[in-house]
Amino acid sequence: MIPASIAPARRAAFDILRKVGRDRGNSDTLLHSIQVNLLSQTDRNLCTTLVLGTLRWQRVLDAECRRFLARPDQSLPEDALLALRVGAYQLLFLDRIPVHAAIFEAVEWCKHSEGARQAGLVNAVLRKVAALPKKRGFAVELAYPEWMVARWRKFYGAEACRRICEQGQTEPETAVRLLRADAENKLHWQGMALQPGFFLAKARRIADVEEKTARVGQAENDGTIELEAENRSASLEHVAHAQLQDEGSQLVAELLGKGMRILDCCAAPGGKTAVLLQNNPEAQLLACDLHPTRLATMRRRLAGAMAPAHVETRVTDAAKLTGVGPFDRILCDVPCTGTGTLARNPEIRHRLQPGELTRQAERQREILSAGLRLLAPGGRLLYSTCSLEPEENEAVVEACFKSAENSTGRWKLLDLREEFDRLEREGIVQGDAVEELRANGFRDGYLRTLPGLHPCDGFFAALIERR
Repeated sequence: MIPASIAPARRAAFDILRKVGRDRGNSDTLLHSIQVNLLSQTDRNLCTTLVLGTLRWQRVLDAECRRFLARPDQSLPEDALLALRVGAYQLLFLDRIPVHAAIFEAVEWCKHSEGARQAGLVNAVLRKVAALPKKRGFAVELAYPEWMVARWRKFYGAEACRRICEQGQTEPETAVRLLRADAENKLHWQGMALQPGFFLAKARRIADVEEKTARVGQAENDGTIELEAENRSASLEHVAHAQLQDEGSQLVAELLGKGMRILDCCAAPGGKTAVLLQNNPEAQLLACDLHPTRLATMRRRLAGAMAPAHVETRVTDAAKLTGVGPFDRILCDVPCTGTGTLARNPEIRHRLQPGELTRQAERQREILSAGLRLLAPGGRLLYSTCSLEPEENEAVVEACFKSAENSTGRWKLLDLREEFDRLEREGIVQGDAVEELRANGFRDGYLRTLPGLHPCDGFFAALIERR
């Protein structure tokens, strides 16, 4: 049992990091659980800082701690490693944490965990770490696996790679999608200070939240996520008809355009689905997802946000979808490695292995090929990921175009730069980052946003038309 001598924020942080390490949840979701919501405002902030900071700098923290082991390659119990990481993060990166508190609570947690036998070692190592100077200018590339950094440097160049890594070590912008005309006024009433979006008219950035609102969180890159408030009953969907959603995610959904029969192949958690419904209120929309729980959550969020009248949801594998269609608009926002969202989901860098790219690409090709078969003549399909990896992006599109089934010339790749220009003419795209995005966000007809270069997560999109 964890002793009461450990502060609630650290107790919650240790618990979340242990669950993340055992693949029992992702940090973003766990940081918006009841366990964290019950903490005070100050403790929530500290817990979030400890969890995300430890995950972002884990590789550096491990290296610094192992310098003081008799054998740097020594195998340590998971909980002892966790105590070292959380303690070292506070000692090396946080200015307002007393040294004695960081060391004492890490050791106490270790004593009452599965790493109890290593409590003395944890104490000795952290005392040596405490003697090191804080924030010694660690190269951000060190916080990522070498193979990952090497890929980004190869594909995007050294400067872009550095900026991607830097962005992954910082708190990302919190963007909001306004779904109703009165949304902004209600958000202001809730105590939220808003600024215009970087490049979308219906986007806002949250500049500040008054003390009465506990915090804003975003799960799995987009979706209609609750704004946790003091009374626990107010939410972003029900109060303001808005949703937390990265601007890059919003742009992807905008690029699909308008239609009357729409298929959303992998819909949950529903952020892009909501944009499609907002832009096509009279359309018949089929939203599919393989995971029943995620789809059920999406239904509740959509019902609270906009009460869609023409939506069917279906638990199914999009790669095996039959007996429906054809559709004039299809969104294939496929499952991916998520390397464009590392600022929000830092643990991805520790879980992902190079071999996963091949497995993901195979699955993505299956979903895209199935979507193309359901596309009506003259219809358009948007393929998208939140990945920075070419194997999941251009290579998937090109492989489907080259396959025997799709080599009949029935599909054409459209230039998304032209769609972006159309959105600007219609007033959908506007803001300070428009010119920068137009200048370097498009290549070979594709859209690609890069964290650190563009004010959003990393997204890829391709627009395909059936002839």
